[in-house]
Parts: sequence; structure tokens; C-alpha cells
Amino acid sequence: MRRGTWTSNPLLTAPDRPEVVRVADLEQIGVPRRTISRRCVTGGPWRTLLPGIVLLSNGDPTDEHRVRAAMLHGRRDAVLTGTYALRRHGLERLPDHENVHVLIPASRDIADSGFVHVERTTRLPRPHLRGDLPVAPVHRAVIDAARRFSNEEEVQAMMAEAVQRRFCTPEMLADELDQGRTAGTAMPRRALVPLLSGARSVAEADAWRLWRRSGLPQGRWNVPIYDARGTYIATPDFWCDDIALAWEIDSYLHHAGLDGHRATVARNARYVAAGIVVLQTLPSRLRTEPGKVAEELRAAFRTAQARPRPNILLKHGASR
Repeated sequence: MRRGTWTSNPLLTAPDRPEVVRVADLEQIGVPRRTISRRCVTGGPWRTLLPGIVLLSNGDPTDEHRVRAAMLHGRRDAVLTGTYALRRHGLERLPDHENVHVLIPASRDIADSGFVHVERTTRLPRPHLRGDLPVAPVHRAVIDAARRFSNEEEVQAMMAEAVQRRFCTPEMLADELDQGRTAGTAMPRRALVPLLSGARSVAEADAWRLWRRSGLPQGRWNVPIYDARGTYIATPDFWCDDIALAWEIDSYLHHAGLDGHRATVARNARYVAAGIVVLQTLPSRLRTEPGKVAEELRAAFRTAQARPRPNILLKHGASR
């Protein structure tokens, strides 16, 4: 290739040209190594992202640039996992993490580099394509991320969002914990326990722990209930079926605004009409006033216990 003809190569000029490329690919179209090095010096038109990988601009790299560079570093069969994979699936309640986590086959020998964490695995998942990148399924990406964090609340929020938005089930997360590496799984296992019991948020997990400490009988989380005619009443956050007691963890975020307020008032009216005792608790009080909330729970329990149980049916229509 004649000197200079690389400047018109589609790798550099096409409208859909990549912004992140391998040095080897630049050399293949005729760009001399010294030219690449010169263009990547401070103030030059390009910049080096990782050894052998170049950003064809000199601005600060975006998360997308970093992901692309990480996948090029992982090479063939690499799969994106962890928080960057979860963002591509559409999850939002994710811990901040600078490293891009990439899975590669165990037979490959590629080391961590810069902002890329490379994990060799004999359990390479079948990837989902998000855009044009191979991405680990949600349950695998959640557990891969959870093993690398130390904040239990952040991990629980990540797990809860994945379950609440039906990307996966708590059982799928538990299976992934059982099948994968044991290192770093103690805390994720603790965070998962309330979700396996039916909690679907960090606030509900806090409520689950408080109820267990209260000494009251066990109940069920997020189960639809119906009146004697089979008409839907509500899906309480917590339901004690023995005495028809509902406990709602009502956050301002989910009940703010006119529509949210109307829905909450209508739900409470259905509770009253059905003869259900309901206790409403702000999520913040589960941590700031756990003793008082426990007392309120016991009082609500006694009130519900003292009256005849109304004829309330569970989802499967099993009347008491």
C-alpha cells in the first residue's frame, strides 16, 4: 500500500466507522506504528485507551468507548458482564464501578489491563446481543457484579430491581450463586435471603428483617388477595393470612402525585370495605424507628386477632 493511502480507508472515513480500534487493524490498512504513536501523544488527534487499542479522537473516553475497548481487549468469545452489562439490559439501580468486567474462556490467557477486569471461566454464558455486543444474561451479570462489591444495600437494590422488573427470579440468582465461584458470595447470599422470601425492594427487605425480629408469626410477601366474591382487593407488601393483616411500606416516591395518591386512597378504601386491618409504614422509619414500628406491628396484630377474620381469599382461590 502506498504511503498515505490509509487516510482514505473506510476504517477511518466510513460514516459507521468504529471509534475504538486495534493498533493491529490500523497497521493492517497501512498506518505506520510510528504514526500511530505520534498521533496518540498528549495533544494529538488520537489517544491510547489500552495497550494496543486506540480511540480515534482526543476527547475524554465515554463509558461506551471503555466497553468497546474492553471487548477488543478480551478478543474473540469475550462476554460483557457486571454493571456495564446490566446497563445495556436497561437496569438503573446499579453501584458505580469504574472497571469493565469481561468474561473469557478458561483456556485463554489474557490479563487485566487498565480499567478492564478479565475473568477466565469454564462457565462462559450464552450471551444476549445488546446492540452488537455479546452481553451476559441478567442473573449472571448481577452475581458477577455482586461478588465484587462490599455494600450489601447496593447489592440488594441491584438484585431487587432485576427481580421486580422480571429480568430474572430470585431462584435464578440463587442457582447462579451455587454454580459459580464461592469467593465473594457470602454477602450476596445474605442480600438474597429476603428476596427469596418474597420481598421485592430494599425497603421490603428491611421490613422482612424487622418482622422476623418482632416475634410475630410468618406471613407472605406480595401476594394478591381477593374478597369472598373473587374481586381483587390489593397485593399488600406483607400479608398475615391467619388474621387478615396487611402491612404496606408506602414510600413517597411510589405514592407521590395525584395518581399515586388516588391509587393509595382507593386501595385503603378496599381494605376497609373488606374488613382488613392495614398498617402503613414509611420506609425510612424501618431504620430510624425500628422499635416503634415493631410496637405498631404488634398492636395491629392484636387488633386483627381480636376481631373475626373476614373471608379473604389468596391468589389461588383457597378460602379459609
